[in-house]
Amino acid sequence: MKYLTLTLAFLSGCHLHQGGNMAPRYEICVGLNKGHKTTKIKQLQYRGDRKVKGIRPSRTKGIQTKHTKFVRDLVREVVGHAPYEKRGMELLKVSKDKRALKFLKRRLGTHIRAKRKREELSNILAHMRKAAHK
Repeated sequence: MKYLTLTLAFLSGCHLHQGGNMAPRYEICVGLNKGHKTTKIKQLQYRGDRKVKGIRPSRTKGIQTKHTKFVRDLVREVVGHAPYEKRGMELLKVSKDKRALKFLKRRLGTHIRAKRKREELSNILAHMRKAAHK
């Protein structure tokens, strides 16, 4: 068995550890440790406020972290709103929700994005009203 492992390692171009076990250090095409070397997926990750269990990093794309939320809020505070957002807020102030949705849909391109933006703008107006009452 030792001779077979050495022969396979020699044929595949792998170097072996000098320790007692003959485990290959690099990729090998046959045997118990065959295959490409990969990084293990961590079992528990923290994304923002939520715990994400055993998910590939590519799957965590849309999750908003504390840092990105902070940065976006800071940018919004400094830069302000776009002109189309101001017009959408004016339409929402006079209770023209359907007209605001149509307007935002024309500007953003899709119905779902327009609904999300309308909800965001109505939340901003609610926060502004709360701040005015204090």
